[in-house]
Amino acid sequence: MEYDVLVIGGGHAGLEAAIASAKMGAKTHLITLLIQNIALASCNPAVGGLGKGHLVKEIDALGGVMGEITDKCGIQFKTLNSSKGPAVRGTRAQIDMDRYSIIAKEIALNTPNLTLSQESVQSLIYDKDNQGRFVAKGVQTNINKTYFAKRIILTTGTFLKGLVHIGETKLSNGRFGEMSAEALSDCLHKMGLKIGRLKTGTCPRIDARSINFESLETHNGDSPPPHFSYKTTHFAPTQLPCYVTYTNEHTHEIIRANFHRAPLFTGQIEGVGPRYCPSIEDKINRFADKSRHQLFLEPQTKEAVEYYINGLSTSLPIDVQEAVIHSIKGLENAHITRYGYAIEYDYVEPTELYHSLEVKKCANLFLAGQINGTTGYEEAAAQGIIAGINATLSLKGEQFCPLRSESYIGVMIDDLVTKGTKEPYRVFTSRAEYRLLLREDNAMLRLGEYAYHFGLIPKAHYEQIMRDKLHISQTLAYLQSHSLTPNAENLSQLARLGLMSISDKTWLVHIVGREELSTATMREFLTFCNVPNAKDLSEYALKQIFIESKYFDYIQKQKIQIEQMEQMLQVEIPRDFCFDTIPGLSLEVIEKLKTFTPKSLFEASEISGITPASLDVLHLYIHLHHKKVAKV
Repeated sequence: MEYDVLVIGGGHAGLEAAIASAKMGAKTHLITLLIQNIALASCNPAVGGLGKGHLVKEIDALGGVMGEITDKCGIQFKTLNSSKGPAVRGTRAQIDMDRYSIIAKEIALNTPNLTLSQESVQSLIYDKDNQGRFVAKGVQTNINKTYFAKRIILTTGTFLKGLVHIGETKLSNGRFGEMSAEALSDCLHKMGLKIGRLKTGTCPRIDARSINFESLETHNGDSPPPHFSYKTTHFAPTQLPCYVTYTNEHTHEIIRANFHRAPLFTGQIEGVGPRYCPSIEDKINRFADKSRHQLFLEPQTKEAVEYYINGLSTSLPIDVQEAVIHSIKGLENAHITRYGYAIEYDYVEPTELYHSLEVKKCANLFLAGQINGTTGYEEAAAQGIIAGINATLSLKGEQFCPLRSESYIGVMIDDLVTKGTKEPYRVFTSRAEYRLLLREDNAMLRLGEYAYHFGLIPKAHYEQIMRDKLHISQTLAYLQSHSLTPNAENLSQLARLGLMSISDKTWLVHIVGREELSTATMREFLTFCNVPNAKDLSEYALKQIFIESKYFDYIQKQKIQIEQMEQMLQVEIPRDFCFDTIPGLSLEVIEKLKTFTPKSLFEASEISGITPASLDVLHLYIHLHHKKVAKV
């Protein structure tokens, strides 16, 4: 049987890819090891956070399901960095990890054009075209079944030659207790793809009955709670607390005394681990001056019978894990239900991909998720939806590559395919050049129009987005071009509304952005200022108008920078241009420019390893080249 799109792997990337392609009308089939483990939260029971929350909102804006599922099964919701500006705030939710998979399976099995089967893919079926490029045709599974498809998406997570480490014990698993994919990695090797080895890990889980909660700090969710999805309307979740405790000097002594048994230090683990989420043994080794490290005890389900110890990722032997946990306040009598472990696995160097996530050396084959060197549910899901969209669009000869200036998804993919990665990559707000424009709160305005044209969101929602977009644009234009003078009537009105007084003629945009107002007060002030359609503005539009007004000057600067970048990318590279003589370019960059001979800076930007800084240098020297030619 032939499909339009075949998705291999049912994790967060696979789920989003399969649902996106099916919703776009492609006949789609998802192959996964265990259907009950679809979109399994195999590590921490949480979604979102700093940077990651932006990705979830963008996935939702594109019609994905991660935000919707999280809202349905969340057991605690918080806005991180709530005291800071909206550009760096991040929504985070503790989830019922069991319920998450149940809802994911329910959505998948009710999605038109999508079918599922429980199998393990052993090998790719591929051919070669007239130019010698590989062409993916289908897959062979462990039950000797063959599937053919026009497009194939690999979302294999940590399963490619996955190897679990607990102390001296090594197990060939993709996740603890699940078989790894051994032969599939060899297929990618045969295509000539660059394959590397990475490592990640997870924390022990403990029986709630064995925790002394009275000696722990309690952390509650926000009230009112934030949520992720535009589909969520009535939102009143039952929220559970998390608890905080700390390691101590005794804990550190136990770990140091067992460095010789830690796979991380004995050479047993070869893969590179995530720098921003180190294991506890790595923390003790690298930060020897610290007397304690914070640990969060997070409930894994709404029944709260089992807790995840966030901050205690480890691959130490089980007897050491027990001693470590029992040395910690509140956990003196804790019973471990699941031991922590490290897992190393194969990944494909992401410079092997186009921005569409299609493999350069193999037509019709797309990769998404941890196979591309990323870490995190959110990063995987974001790649999954882009791979699903592009696999389907490519059937019509089209593609969608979100820009760095319009999404964190665009930042992540551009980072991966141009720079590559030698460690598990995760998203941070600091990775984006245009953070003020890429806020959680405006993801729908940035990406909703794309989603509608792809058939991923309903018409009514699209029309509301466009209505809000128009109202926001019109109102901001009015606020920028109209002002208030400090006459008696205006001062009286400002005082009545509880707004700060003015002493000089002031643009309305600067008055609106000075302090956050209730939507009712904002509407009343805009009505007083004769702003057209002030009474028709939605609450969402009013909040956007405040944020855009508050950061107006900075946002304008970033928009100018983006326009300048877009203009710069259109600059053509002269045919007789010599790359060798340009200072500031690395030998690697020069070699790539000479090999690919791009015709414009845009074409140069598409070459892996060509950074924005390299483009700036090129732009300058092209300008100097033209001046030199003009003089002659």
